[in-house]
Amino acid sequence: MAGLSSAIALAEAGWRVRLLEKRPHLGGRAASYTLPDGTEIDNCQHVTLGCCTNLEDFYGRVGAQEKIRYFERLAFADRSGRISRIGPWPLPAPLHLGPSFACFRGLSVADKLAIARALMAILRSGGRPEGATAATMLEWLREQRQTPGAIERFWRVVLVSALDEELDRTQAQYGIDVFWKGFLMNHAGYRIGVPAVPLGELYAGCRSALEQRGGEIRTRARVSGFSIEEGRVVGLVLEDGSEEAADAYVSAVPHSALLDLLPAEVVEREPVFGQLRQFGSSPITGVHLWFDREVTQEPFLALMGMESQWIFNKTRLLEAAANGSGNGPGGQGQYLQVVISASYDLVSRSRQEIIELVRKELGEVLPVTRTARMVKATVVKETAATFSPALGVDRWRPEAQSPIRQLFLAGDWTRTGWPATMESAVRSGYLAAQAILSRAGQHRTFLQPDLPPEGFVQMLVRS
Repeated sequence: MAGLSSAIALAEAGWRVRLLEKRPHLGGRAASYTLPDGTEIDNCQHVTLGCCTNLEDFYGRVGAQEKIRYFERLAFADRSGRISRIGPWPLPAPLHLGPSFACFRGLSVADKLAIARALMAILRSGGRPEGATAATMLEWLREQRQTPGAIERFWRVVLVSALDEELDRTQAQYGIDVFWKGFLMNHAGYRIGVPAVPLGELYAGCRSALEQRGGEIRTRARVSGFSIEEGRVVGLVLEDGSEEAADAYVSAVPHSALLDLLPAEVVEREPVFGQLRQFGSSPITGVHLWFDREVTQEPFLALMGMESQWIFNKTRLLEAAANGSGNGPGGQGQYLQVVISASYDLVSRSRQEIIELVRKELGEVLPVTRTARMVKATVVKETAATFSPALGVDRWRPEAQSPIRQLFLAGDWTRTGWPATMESAVRSGYLAAQAILSRAGQHRTFLQPDLPPEGFVQMLVRS
């Protein structure tokens, strides 16, 4: 996503772009692949929110916008299978979700009052409460006198999946940003967008979009290192021994991979690179299950108080890609994907153990799965799926312009102001493109502004 967005932006500005991708497909960590039996699956379910303005802009540039389905109601389920929904009312932000929250059945009155108190603290501070950059999310919630039920059944449900990290390991400001940008300051921020096609198809259009702008894409082109002379990149070496030279270079790889591409003496000499070793990483586990019958009509469910966090009804979500058949890739049955973020406890567990755990929890939430036959299942572990938004991590995130001349950095881990999300990746690509153009005397802005706070929100902040 970081490399694609920077490439598209530079090509639009008239630069001749060559994108080198080590994999056979585009999309990076947002990709799909084919199982031995021919079934295509995404490595993990990726979603967007209405507040992801740069991701939406990128989808528009590459012609993928129509392949995203947006939903305005969020469904939450507890162990008894009871479903509570949050959806909009014709009220200004931040009141637009208030009535449905007041009727939310999965929280007690004490939970709701505590949550409202914390949300008001976020509102009155304009999303920047004092001390939020010096405390973990759990510490901040306890300072706001949150009940155990509110923490476990509300804050954790939303934030662990959004940030891929546990509350006691997350810098509070990142969690606060999720609610400020996504739920409070603009009525459109919380809308959830889910791809209606496999990720491989979603990003396949990026090739034609770049080629139409005069660019070139080479897949299965693995870079083995940068050639650096006198503090300047003079070329890069590919694994097959060939070399590439350019006027500017964008490194759009994970932070750990960048360290492997740079000469050791450069990493030791430049603190910007050396401090990348301080980054932690968080795992995500995706569990794919196919049943012989329909087990739910919900497009997706957030699960409260469970190891499993989200259930995505892939059969329903992919109906558009199945020519309106209504069965999607699961034939007459149903295909679900369960997503577990910050899945540290699952990294060492076997595939079968994870499937049995998820199957047991599904039986509590979706009783039909107890009698439905599971046709097949697979588990995808991303042990280093994202960088961890830990306390103090911002001081290690570099700017787009690196200390090496002609080398620019892109990736969700760079200094974008966002956690490890597709929005952050696209922002980084746009920032890298802007930095290159600025160095060349071309000043052009690709970065899109956040959704603006609506009038009533502004009044609450001022008060």
